[in-house]
Amino acid sequence: MDPVPKYRFERLVADALDDLPEELQHVLDNVVVQIRDRDPDDPTVLGLYDGVPHTERTGQEGPDVVSIYRLALCDMCDDLDDLAEEVFVTVIHEIAHAAGIDDARLHELGWG
Repeated sequence: MDPVPKYRFERLVADALDDLPEELQHVLDNVVVQIRDRDPDDPTVLGLYDGVPHTERTGQEGPDVVSIYRLALCDMCDDLDDLAEEVFVTVIHEIAHAAGIDDARLHELGWG
């Protein structure tokens, strides 16, 4: 699909954050979520978590960063409904990494 405007994509990400499962909401206290067009190292990646998972924190770390990639997500979707679903799954996936949940468990939960 053609890329959606940034303001509309930001709304999709905000909606996904509002709808996070309760067990992941506490993670947001120490996470910055940013929207970028693409990852410069891998333009096909949908999202990226950069930080120390909450299960491994010592208290000395700064905030974690979750990047959500607008153009990569738009590239893989057919329409706005599909995009909204993929944004939701990507946001959950990356926030779950901040909570210390690995890829294998995320796939079991359907958030892979």
